[in-house]
Amino acid sequence: MNDSSWRAPAGSGFGGPDQGPAPAGPAYEGRRAAQTRPMPIVSDPAGDNQDDHDRGAAQPGGPLFRDETPHEHPQEPMSSPSQPAPAPSPRQKPRQKKSAGRDLGAAIGVGLGLGAVIIASLFIWKPAFVGVIAVAVVVGLWELTSRLQERKGIKAPLVPLALGGAAMVVAGYVRGPEGAWVAMALTALAVLVWRMTEPPEGYLKDVTAGVFAAFYVPFLATFVALMLTADDGPWRVLTFLVLTVVSDTGAYAVGWRFGRHKLAPRISPGKTREGLLGAVAFAMAAGALCMEFLIDGGLWWQGLLLGLAVAASATLGDLGESMIKRDLGIKDMGTLLPGHGGIMDRLDSLLPTAPVVWLLLVLFVGSG
Repeated sequence: MNDSSWRAPAGSGFGGPDQGPAPAGPAYEGRRAAQTRPMPIVSDPAGDNQDDHDRGAAQPGGPLFRDETPHEHPQEPMSSPSQPAPAPSPRQKPRQKKSAGRDLGAAIGVGLGLGAVIIASLFIWKPAFVGVIAVAVVVGLWELTSRLQERKGIKAPLVPLALGGAAMVVAGYVRGPEGAWVAMALTALAVLVWRMTEPPEGYLKDVTAGVFAAFYVPFLATFVALMLTADDGPWRVLTFLVLTVVSDTGAYAVGWRFGRHKLAPRISPGKTREGLLGAVAFAMAAGALCMEFLIDGGLWWQGLLLGLAVAASATLGDLGESMIKRDLGIKDMGTLLPGHGGIMDRLDSLLPTAPVVWLLLVLFVGSG
C-alpha cells in the first residue's frame, strides 16, 4: 500500500500525506472555529430560563464574555434597534394631574373684560346694553350659520337672520313681548323668502335651520331685554347673569374636584352628577342673596326656587349646545374669545335661562 495514496479523513485532526498530526494552536483552533456552524438559540417557551442566567449562558441580552457586566435585572429583556423597548406597566406611569382643558389666564382676563363692558352699559345707559345684546346676537348667528355650512353644508341665510335678530331684541325692549313675537314671525318669513333666490335643492333644510337659529339665538336673548324694561331692570339682569355664572362655576368646581359619576357621557363627558349638585347648591345660595338684597320686594325663599330653576335651565342649555357641537363634530363654535371659544360657547347656558328668570321674576315680584 502506497503511503502517498492515503488521505486523512476530513476533520480527523491529521495533516496531509507529507504532514503529521496537525499541531494544536491558536491558528488552527481559530480556523476550525470559523468553520464551525453555531447552533441556533431556542428561547424557553415558559419564559426566561433563570438557571441559564445564573450560569452566564449566552442568550439574547445575556453576557457573552466574562468581562461584560451582567444586567442588574436579568429577567427584563433588553431592547434592540429592531425591537422597541416594552411599554412601562401602568404602575410605572406617572399620575397625570387634572387639567382644566383651557387657558385659564386668558379665560379669566376675557371674562373680566366682558363683565366690565356689561356692567358699565347696564347701569349707565339702558339702550347701550340693548346694543350689547344685539351685537352678541349677530355674532352668535354668524358663528352658528358658519359652522352649519362648514360641517353640514346647510346654508341658513345670515343676512335676514342678522337684521331680524337685532330688530327682535330692539322690538322686545321697546314694545314688550308682543313686539318680540311679531319680529320673530317677520324674521322667519324673511328667511323663507331670502332662500328662494337660490336653487331649490336643500331649500327645506336651509330654511328649517334658519328658523331654528332665529328662535335659538335672538328670540331667547330678547327676554334679557324684557327684564331690562322694569324699573329695577338692571338689577334683574344682574341677578340673571350672576345666577347663571355662579351655577356654571359651581358645576365646574365641584365636578372637577369631586366628580365621579357621569351625568350625560354621550353628550358631554366632562359633566358629572356631583357637578350638577354643586351647580344647584351654589345657584340656590346666590339666588337667596340676590332676591333678598337686589330685587325690590323679593324674598329669600323665592331666591332658592329661582336658583334651582337656573341650575336646571343652565345645565340643559349647556347640554343642548354640546349636542349641536357633537353633531357638527367640533369642540367650540368659534375662536373669538381666547380661553372661552366663541360667543355661542358663552351664550349656551344664558339663552335658555333668560326666559326662565324673566317668567319667575314676573310671578314673584311683577313686571315692574
